[in-house]
Amino acid sequence: METACAQNIVGDTMRPAGVRVIGLTGGIASGKTSVARFFQGRGAVVIDADQLARSAVQPGSRGLERVVAAFGADILTPDGQLDRKRLGALVFSDTDKRARLEGIVHPEIKRLAEDRIRQAADHGEKLVFYVAPLLIEAGITDRVDEVWVVTVQPEVQLERLMRRDGIARDEALRVIASQMPLAEKATYGKIVIDNSGTPQETASLLAEIWAREIEGGHE
Repeated sequence: METACAQNIVGDTMRPAGVRVIGLTGGIASGKTSVARFFQGRGAVVIDADQLARSAVQPGSRGLERVVAAFGADILTPDGQLDRKRLGALVFSDTDKRARLEGIVHPEIKRLAEDRIRQAADHGEKLVFYVAPLLIEAGITDRVDEVWVVTVQPEVQLERLMRRDGIARDEALRVIASQMPLAEKATYGKIVIDNSGTPQETASLLAEIWAREIEGGHE
């Protein structure tokens, strides 16, 4: 559910003057998180859409209160947490329920993203990476200043997904096939980052991109 809820990211009014917001996206097991971590280590602010999706429905939040009001207390665990599996099963095949859920959670994610970017601007930050798996699929690439796409060779992606999630090859293939092909996603990127190599090779590539696109400025 986190990924689905992360579709609605930042609105056009959320970027304060002087802050460059880069949308960082890619396919499953492409290494978006490790790439974002590298840029964060260089001083960029990183905001993760999936993390915001979880924050939007944490205990005590307005978002969780509205979700419970819409779907009932049965979607809570005994300790008051959102039971994501139960809720996911409830909305998975019901378009109306899914739309109702998105109508609750998406505005909360947007609000949280706006707050985070505004806080960054208030602290004098100039660069924000917004990590959003469905940035392109949601049709909202115009809500960031530019899009950077993390890609990986198909067999490498498959192997990493199997190892990361402990799943069989057939299941991993089904998961990958359910997403936008990485080759298609790459066509949207101002910058395309091939993360197929070793961590050292990727770090070298990212250092070059940082020097050229960030330290060297951009058109």
